[in-house]
Amino acid sequence: MLILSIETSCDETACAVVRDGREVLSSVVASQIDIHAATGGVVPEVAAREHVLKIVPVIEEALAKAGVNWDQIEAIAVTRGPGLLSSLIIGYTAAATLAKVMGKPLIPVHHVAGHIYANWLDRVGEDVTDSAGKNIAKDDFPIVILTVSGGHNELVLMRKHAEFELLGETQDDAAGEAFDKIARLLGLGYPGGPAISKAAFKGNAEAFDFPRAMMKSGNLDFSFSGLKTAVLRVIEEEHTAKGQLSEKFIADVAASFQEAVVDVLSEKLLQAAREYQAKEVHLAGGVSANLRLREMVEQKIKKYKMEAKLHYCKNLHYCTDNAAMIGGAAYYLYSSNPAAFANSESLLPSPQLDLYQK
Repeated sequence: MLILSIETSCDETACAVVRDGREVLSSVVASQIDIHAATGGVVPEVAAREHVLKIVPVIEEALAKAGVNWDQIEAIAVTRGPGLLSSLIIGYTAAATLAKVMGKPLIPVHHVAGHIYANWLDRVGEDVTDSAGKNIAKDDFPIVILTVSGGHNELVLMRKHAEFELLGETQDDAAGEAFDKIARLLGLGYPGGPAISKAAFKGNAEAFDFPRAMMKSGNLDFSFSGLKTAVLRVIEEEHTAKGQLSEKFIADVAASFQEAVVDVLSEKLLQAAREYQAKEVHLAGGVSANLRLREMVEQKIKKYKMEAKLHYCKNLHYCTDNAAMIGGAAYYLYSSNPAAFANSESLLPSPQLDLYQK
């Protein structure tokens, strides 16, 4: 099944063509990072205007790179939410219009479901094929997924495709937002995740003993607001004592902060995996690109002598916001219940959308 998918939940204008939820024929992303770097974060009105300018060229480029025409496209998928409402409206209007004009099914996709299914992209070679040449996935359920980006932070259980159960979530700030905030405080720029990781490479992760909130809470929720405050106080004290931040201080704070975040994330993920006897554990979302997080999860799987397989996007392009992940999720959602999308043209985008509703 060939699906053209659109993603405009925040500041990336993206379109992709995906076959059978796994094979990416094209994935085009028009980034706004340089624009929002000037303000240290995304300005919704600015992002929406950029989407208006980029949406048609991005769709045309995705079709051209995939080498397909509209007759070959079988469905249109789009991020319905959550996200910036002004941004969501642009992508959703484009997708709904195309679906109506072309007579194609419209498949609205939750943004977090997209990040979850990014881990299935480009895994065609891992499949077994039946006599008709159709992919038969070798997925080993149950699967526990840690999804973590700038705007969301959840632990999700999947017992089968297109069925999600929320196990835990952040009670305040998402880890990605914390990375952005600390990067600004250290003068490292935007986006914060890559900047912190680069600085941490030269730092001592044990230089500062930053708090690991809710590590022993007994539940699977997260909290990072206290960690941000602790880092802020250390930075303020250094400013007061020395007037400016040395390169060594910045590297040590970055490394210690990163270590605190990934320690909590990895511990909660594997706590959930043990509790629900997961056969696979997945990392998804922008922060899943963090090499220290991947390394620590692997180390703890060995430490706890777990047999669960670890999956994450080998292609870092799929960790951050993109439309291929939306096309991947759309295939499994549609396959699980095609009739559910018969009247999807009446749906509207929403900044808040429950992924886990039945």
